[in-house]
Amino acid sequence: MLYYDILSRLEPDRRLYLAIRQQTYSELFQEPIGKILIENQRLCLLVFDSELEVILEWIP
Repeated sequence: MLYYDILSRLEPDRRLYLAIRQQTYSELFQEPIGKILIENQRLCLLVFDSELEVILEWIP
């Protein structure tokens, strides 16, 4: 979050994404606490399949 705050001040038009594996997304961000982070738009996610090496979803 510190990096996010610093980047927001230095380059406010740039959007920071956290890249996470699909399994992590399913385990953490489908739970109520994880959904709060996404809903508050403080955390943008890039969900990827580590075996296929493909991006599955961009969550702004």
